[in-house]
Amino acid sequence: MKTIAATKPKQDRSNGLKPEYRFDYAKAQPNRFARGMRGVSLAVVLDPDVARVFQDAESVNTVLRALLTTMPVQRIRGPR
Repeated sequence: MKTIAATKPKQDRSNGLKPEYRFDYAKAQPNRFARGMRGVSLAVVLDPDVARVFQDAESVNTVLRALLTTMPVQRIRGPR
């Protein structure tokens, strides 16, 4: 009788991901909307006890701007 070599099952190179989740980085393009957001906003997460004091982002900004007026002015150093 001839012995038949057992073939190993092919390994799934997709790591179990569906085709719609595979991302081809060669076709990636820069985010066209990010250019307009440069320097516009910064997201900050407040601790729960601090967040309870403020109703909205405007009230947080008002308090921070008032605090800024009490702080000494710092020079911004450029690259050397």
